[in-house]
Amino acid sequence: MSVGLLAVVDDILSAALKASAKSAGVVIDDAAVTPQYVQGITPARELPVVGKIALGSLANKFLLIIPAAMLLTAFADWVLPWLLIIGGAYLCFEGAEKVLEWFGFHHGHEEEGGRDEKRLVAGAIRTDLILSTEIMLISLSNIDPELGVWMRLAVLALIALLMTGIVYGAVALLVKIDDIGLRMAKNPSARVRHTGMRIVRSMPAVFRVISIVGTVAMLWVGGHLLLVNLGAVGWHFPVDVLHAVEHALEPLGGLVVWLGDTALSAVAGFAAGLVIVGVVLGIGKLLGRRPSFTEGGETPHAAH
Repeated sequence: MSVGLLAVVDDILSAALKASAKSAGVVIDDAAVTPQYVQGITPARELPVVGKIALGSLANKFLLIIPAAMLLTAFADWVLPWLLIIGGAYLCFEGAEKVLEWFGFHHGHEEEGGRDEKRLVAGAIRTDLILSTEIMLISLSNIDPELGVWMRLAVLALIALLMTGIVYGAVALLVKIDDIGLRMAKNPSARVRHTGMRIVRSMPAVFRVISIVGTVAMLWVGGHLLLVNLGAVGWHFPVDVLHAVEHALEPLGGLVVWLGDTALSAVAGFAAGLVIVGVVLGIGKLLGRRPSFTEGGETPHAAH
């Protein structure tokens, strides 16, 4: 009995590792995007906010994504590309909006006087829903179809737990590492104090880089979702261009192919995002809302 159970657990672990391998890039994107949502809140609320977003991510996966993915793959798999197109369009919109904010353009969607925690968490969970959907769908597509329904469900559940732990564990470390540096700076050892001060001084630059990487990740993932899934629903030109670029770069090696794919996807995502931002602003004007501009623009900044 115990040997059989161990064999089943081993099968689930092996299938989960194999199925999740191809979603590693999206996991990295998720970890890069999320810290942006914690910037601008008080240090005491950082970990609670990360915890709320992590719980929301688990709810996304277990209450929405996994049940929907299992049902749709069984009865209406043609819907999945359309859902990914919608998700990709949302990421492109978010990414383009953030780029525009760097240059001082805002349309007043955040309240003045600080960031509202409930809205912040809700926005992060919405973005997580899209990234988690791609992670889970990529994983599902790489699960052995010979596995039974319950085995596939167990594999997806394990992947959901592992990915959430990895992403939000990394995010929690990133947002609190400056506090670790401050504690080190008070250590009696001169070497430890020096290291702590270097950590503290470097964090604003680290968060600026994370914010930029997170925004590019939104555009990259969103653009890639649009290109690939538009091809899946019948408009092949965008994905044919992507494949042509990949084929042209193949002689230069896998890294160059990946960089080319990423760059083209990000550019396509930004272009699509600008169009969507324009549509949103147009609708806003019809409803009597006006965009606003800040002097000198705004650059990504650290939470502390």
